[in-house]
Amino acid sequence: MAATKAGTLYVVATPIGNLADLTTRAREVLAGVNAICAEDTRHTRQLLSAFGMEKPLIALHDHNEEEVAWKLVERLRGGESLALVSDAGTPLVSDPGYRFVRAVRAAGFAVSPVPGACAAIAALSVAGIPSDRFCFEGFLPAKASGRRERLAALARETRTLVFYESSHRIEESLADLVAMFGGAREAVLARELTKLFETVLGDTLGAIAERVAADENQRKGEFVLIVRGCEDDADAALIEGQRLYTKLVEYLKPSQAAKLAAELSGAPRKALYEKS
Repeated sequence: MAATKAGTLYVVATPIGNLADLTTRAREVLAGVNAICAEDTRHTRQLLSAFGMEKPLIALHDHNEEEVAWKLVERLRGGESLALVSDAGTPLVSDPGYRFVRAVRAAGFAVSPVPGACAAIAALSVAGIPSDRFCFEGFLPAKASGRRERLAALARETRTLVFYESSHRIEESLADLVAMFGGAREAVLARELTKLFETVLGDTLGAIAERVAADENQRKGEFVLIVRGCEDDADAALIEGQRLYTKLVEYLKPSQAAKLAAELSGAPRKALYEKS
């Protein structure tokens, strides 16, 4: 069976660190297509070079995706086969490409997945946190106000939460998670998965935040954060109370803020005041 078919777009997962994780089928598809659409052509050229391959590369990223998608559809119409890759892992998972895939499907051409590495799934598989129901949130907003607003909306989510984060914001994001979810929430922080300095820290959000703040090495690299979902109504009430208290204490005395937050959320006033 041929590795590729004419008029087909292959969505190919690439390694997230360890080059040995590029599958045999992925190598065959990348070698067999007419051209490869890449988020960063320089990065993909290095990957191909490591496997002794050379292929025409087409830049496809957030800034040009809509513009070039129709041109690529025309190449499929002409009988070519194309591959889509991201810088690392499975394309479209917090990476560009969905507009292109949508355009290809709308034009009636086949889109075929070539599965492989995905940082979110890799982290979830080793976290030891419930994985039967989870939601992928990707990167949190860069600005503190937007980040806290997003976390407030997720505080009562019962499914396991999966986040990506960069070295530039991991410390601040963990601090905001502690503030909005409480420091006792179970979590796992996976750093540099499949790479030389891979670490997986499993503890509470508060303990992980303290470890990252105290160790500069734990603030380097790329991160996946797995956070256990809200487990019961009591937890939900306490989370909402903490969120309200954090806002109210900016304008009221701590005792007043705790009392009002407790009345509005149903959380114990003492628990909120003791956390202040």
